[in-house]
Amino acid sequence: MKTGLLSGILAACLLASGIAQPFALATKKAPPIDTSDEGDYNIAPPYSNAPELKRRDDVPKGEVYHFTLNSTDSKIYTGISKHTPGVVPYQRRVTVYVPKQYVQGTPAPFFVSQDSMGSNILPTILDNMIADHRLPVMVGVMLDSGGDDAQGSQRGLEYDTMSGLYAEYIETEVLPRIAKDYNVTFTKNPDARMTMGGSSGAACALSMAWYRPDLYHRVLSYSGTFVNQQYPSNPETPHGAWEYHERLIPQSKRKPLRIWMEVGEFDLRYKDGEETLHNWVMANNRTAAVLKAKKYHYRYVFAAGAYHVDGKVVGQTLPQAFEWVWRGYPIKPAK
Repeated sequence: MKTGLLSGILAACLLASGIAQPFALATKKAPPIDTSDEGDYNIAPPYSNAPELKRRDDVPKGEVYHFTLNSTDSKIYTGISKHTPGVVPYQRRVTVYVPKQYVQGTPAPFFVSQDSMGSNILPTILDNMIADHRLPVMVGVMLDSGGDDAQGSQRGLEYDTMSGLYAEYIETEVLPRIAKDYNVTFTKNPDARMTMGGSSGAACALSMAWYRPDLYHRVLSYSGTFVNQQYPSNPETPHGAWEYHERLIPQSKRKPLRIWMEVGEFDLRYKDGEETLHNWVMANNRTAAVLKAKKYHYRYVFAAGAYHVDGKVVGQTLPQAFEWVWRGYPIKPAK
């Protein structure tokens, strides 16, 4: 099916369902993996895993480490639960990927992945793409949230809060532990730091870079929760992450960020009206539109027939997303 016809059908379906559509759906075809083009793109099923997900025998294999963080050791996130009053301790699983090519003592580019997103496939993707000099020799930090979901939960507090607190948590409590235990030196260069996630983890990724551009310049988002999930309420951002496209991005000076983002056609509450502040498709479309208007470096992928953080879409697009997000960063051949 041609992309223009697909967009027309999708737009007609949205209008027929009574959803206001103050934005145009993407009209470009999905670009080849080696393009630097920016803007809005449609992709459509059938979806299939990218070749980079296949393990290769001819590339060096990085080390993968696992450890657990206890909330009782944290000064920032001691633990809450919407089901139980008071402090509710939790444990957080952390996965660390260190490429074979990494030289100890060298400041390493790295990414932080919320909800440990991609921890099952990213080591293989990175082995392949680092060996092919398509990505820098980077460390991966993939960690779980503190648990549960939405307003009143530990995960919601970490991911949906509109502040730089979670970025501070990573900087002061997570990275030092990894640096000490696994002999990794993390770069301080924000242009060599990426943050990523899906759903509220994606909203968190944008917040890490938005509130702390001194720490992160690169963002990767799947089905970003750019809706009103924040708890407790903050009078400075009363609509939570909905504020990104409603006010923050349009009314702020452009920040030095590079953002790749995706949403599925049937993403969460895609039939909701604007008044709910909870339509994921609308929120992502509008976020892409304001990024475009402010002349950000961004790429937005609208995935037809896809759902919330759709695994098939992730498997097809994640290598390309990584390559695009890291475009412009110097990649030196491993010695």
